[in-house]
Amino acid sequence: MNKLINEGQKPQKGKKAAIMIHGRGASAESILSLKSYLKLDDFALIAPQAAGGTWYPYSFMAPDHSNQPALSNSLQQINDAFDSLIQEGVLASDIYLIGFSQGACLSLEFASRNAQKLGGVVAFTGGLIGEQINTDNYQGDFEDTPVLISGSQQDTHVPLERMKESESLLKKNGADVKLLTFADSAHTIRQEEIDWVNQHILG
Repeated sequence: MNKLINEGQKPQKGKKAAIMIHGRGASAESILSLKSYLKLDDFALIAPQAAGGTWYPYSFMAPDHSNQPALSNSLQQINDAFDSLIQEGVLASDIYLIGFSQGACLSLEFASRNAQKLGGVVAFTGGLIGEQINTDNYQGDFEDTPVLISGSQQDTHVPLERMKESESLLKKNGADVKLLTFADSAHTIRQEEIDWVNQHILG
């Protein structure tokens, strides 16, 4: 069952908001726990919940048809959360997308398909979705939106090459992208990533 959890401040014009997107097998509650580490005290927080805890069934680099219709439904779920903030008066430039793993991939994919001036995009271990990156899917101008793509150089789920390809496409579409990679093989969020986001995107 899909659901939406709201925490933090009330969404309204002039206020910042973050859409927080959990990873595979996790929950809206788990991604919201990042508020203890990130500078989100003044934010309205929205965390969509994937049906069954999974946004799409296979790898984000599986053949495109294999993740449908789940991927399209999940992107629509993020779009609905985004639209709900806009309807409350929050400006797109005050909306941030923050995700881990599957949620990081979904954050990058949604933002890139709807490129515009956002508050920021944080992709803790993620890349653009697809067996190959299809540039026809992406349009708009990020207008220097700050973006973090981070993760392990040896991650078995998210290859470094896909993170680099995603960095290049977002830069081409006007984003101010930081690619932050680590020599370890851990599939996790590191303190260095938290510190970078707090200083350069949320600071």
